[in-house]
Amino acid sequence: MVPDVPAKAAAPTIHATAVAYGGAGVLLLGPSGAGKSDLALRLVAAGWRLVADDRVVLEVRGGVLWASAPAPLAGLLEVRGVGIVPEPTAPAAIGLALDLALPPDRLPDPQRRDFVGVAVPVIGFAAFDVSAPQRAQRAVAALEKTAAWALASHGLAAHKSSVSDSSPPLLIISGMSGAGKSTVLKALEDQGYEAVDNLPLGLVDSLLAADAPDRPLALGIDIRTRAFDAEALVQRIRALRSGGLDIRLVYVDAGDDVLQRRYSQTRRRHPLTPDRPPADGIEGERLLTSPLRRWADLVIDSSDMSVTDLRRTVSERLGMARSAGMAVTIMSFGFAQGLPRDADLVFDVRFLANPHWDVALRPLTGEDPAVAAFVAADPAYAPAVDRITDLIATLLPGYAREGKAFLTIAIGCTGGRHRSVAVAAELALRLSAAGHPAALVHRDVAIQGHDAALLAGDPQTPISGNSRPPVAAEAIDNAAGLRK
Repeated sequence: MVPDVPAKAAAPTIHATAVAYGGAGVLLLGPSGAGKSDLALRLVAAGWRLVADDRVVLEVRGGVLWASAPAPLAGLLEVRGVGIVPEPTAPAAIGLALDLALPPDRLPDPQRRDFVGVAVPVIGFAAFDVSAPQRAQRAVAALEKTAAWALASHGLAAHKSSVSDSSPPLLIISGMSGAGKSTVLKALEDQGYEAVDNLPLGLVDSLLAADAPDRPLALGIDIRTRAFDAEALVQRIRALRSGGLDIRLVYVDAGDDVLQRRYSQTRRRHPLTPDRPPADGIEGERLLTSPLRRWADLVIDSSDMSVTDLRRTVSERLGMARSAGMAVTIMSFGFAQGLPRDADLVFDVRFLANPHWDVALRPLTGEDPAVAAFVAADPAYAPAVDRITDLIATLLPGYAREGKAFLTIAIGCTGGRHRSVAVAAELALRLSAAGHPAALVHRDVAIQGHDAALLAGDPQTPISGNSRPPVAAEAIDNAAGLRK
C-alpha cells in the first residue's frame, strides 16, 4: 500500500539538511554556516545519498518520521564556492539527528527532540572534523544496534529500526512474452508475495490506495495489459518513488532466437501478431517495451535458464531476505559455457595456476580446502584478489548512490570448477567482512564436460564414450603421423 502522503505545502518544513546511509536517514541541524551542506557533500562522496539540502519536509507515516526535499529543491545541493549543483535526492525514514551547533560529547547520551510528534535521538556533532563522515556512519550503526528502545518509544512492534525498515518493495514485473514472467510471478508467490498478473494500468492506483495487504505486492504488467503504455508506466513508477514508495521494476528478457524457439516448441501465437510469425511480434514487442528495459532496476535474462534456474534466480535476487538495499551476487562461471548474460562486472582469473593439472585435485572443486589452498599459493593470487576487492568496494557506494538495486559480479576461469569458484568464495567473504553481504552462486561447478583438460585433449582425463574428443584425437593422430 502506498503510504498516505500529504501535499508538500501542508507538511512542515524545517531549516536543515537530510542524508541517508543505506536505509538510515539522518537530519543535519544547525544555523547557516554550521557546515550542513559541507558535511552532506562529504557524506555523499563516502557513499551516502542526499535526501534534502537546506530545507527538509517532515511528515509522519505509520508512526515513523520521514524526510524529503521540497519540490523546488529536489535534486539540488549547495556547494559553497561553486554554487547549486545537481545531486539526486530521495525520501528516507529518520532515526537520528546530528546537531552541528552543539559541542560533541566524548561519550554522548543521546537526548530526544520532538519533530512533528516523533521523538528523535539528537547528539552534538563537529561537522568540519576530518573524521566526520566516519563518525557519522558509526553513529548510525550504534543507533541500529539499539533499535528496540527506539521502536518502543514510537509505539511500534520491535522488528527493525525505522531507519532500516526492510519491508519488501512493490515489484513491477514486465518484459518479453515467452521470457518467463509467469514463472517469476509464481516464484514470488512462493516467496510470500501477493502476485497480480495483467492488471490494467487504470486499476494500479486503486489497488495501491486500498487497505494495506497482508503480503507485499508483485504486479505483472506487459503488452497484454489494457491501454499498455511503457513510457506512461515509467513515469508513474518515478512519481510513486518520489512520494516515498519503495518500488522496483523487473524486466524479464531472452534472446530473440530463444523466444522464437520457445514459441515453436509450445505452438503458441505471439499476442501482438496472432496471424503472423512470432518473429514479427517479438520485434514489435521489443520496441514497445524498450523504455521499461532501459529503466529497469533488474533485468533477468532467461535465455540459458531452465524453469528451476529462473525460480532460483528469483529467490536469490528478489527474495524478501534480500529486499533491502542493493543485492550483490558473486557468480563463478566457466568461459567454456559462455559469459553470464546478466553480469555487470566480469573478472578473468585464468592467469592463476590451474588445479586441474594436478590429478589429485582434479575431481575436487574450488569449494574444497585443498583446491582453495592451491589457488591461493599462486604468487599472483594475493595481489590480484586484493585489487579486485578494493575496486569492488570502491564501486559499490557509487552504484548504491545511483539507485542500482542489483549487482552481479562474475568471476571466470576455463571450466568454472576450480579457480573461479575459489576466488568467488574469497571475494564473498571479504565483501561480507567489509559490510557488503553478497549471495554466492557457482554456475558451472557441476559441469565437467568443458574443463581445461578436455579442451586440450589431456590423455589422463577420463572421458565417457570415446576415449578422446574428436578434435584432440585428430591432433594426436596427426602428431603421431609426423613422428613416423
